[in-house]
Amino acid sequence: MVSETTLLKEIRNRNRKALEELHRRYAPVLLGLSLRYCGNRADAEDVLNDSFIKILSNIDRFLERPNSSFEGWLKRITVNTALNFIRERSKARKWVELDPLAENYTEDDPDPDSLAEIGGMLGQDELLQMICELPEGYRTVFNLYVFEEYSHKEIAEVLGCSESTSKSQLFKARAVLKKRVLESAGRPMIRT
Repeated sequence: MVSETTLLKEIRNRNRKALEELHRRYAPVLLGLSLRYCGNRADAEDVLNDSFIKILSNIDRFLERPNSSFEGWLKRITVNTALNFIRERSKARKWVELDPLAENYTEDDPDPDSLAEIGGMLGQDELLQMICELPEGYRTVFNLYVFEEYSHKEIAEVLGCSESTSKSQLFKARAVLKKRVLESAGRPMIRT
């Protein structure tokens, strides 16, 4: 396998084999990332294609440094492309999508540690499917907070909403996921 430094050099020279290697090496990861945000494969593939166009158009802007991560840079472009895709698609809709199931929970229900623990009961594909089925607002905030490790302040800035909306969307996403995971695992949800 060719080193990342060599691959970058060849991509910048528009070497066709290097472009194919870039796609082969990173497309599966970036498609999975896109799918988590978009919720369906067709939209995720569109985001992936747009991401690769942006990556290739801006490849000269990536600077190799001791602490820089090429894959991290690719993921950041893909996340931003997915967010732009969602924003464009959602212009006519509000960011906050209410799920009637989530309104019945108290703030104590979606404990992040218990959610991670019960999430281990399922396969990765089944859990990904549940994340993809979340309402768009829940899914976007959940992805940004859990996977990208954004703060609620950063999420509010990116999505143009308040921090409390971000917190509410995360709370509701976790509650819905917890309920679905427990149902899928065959365990009843215990209310206190």
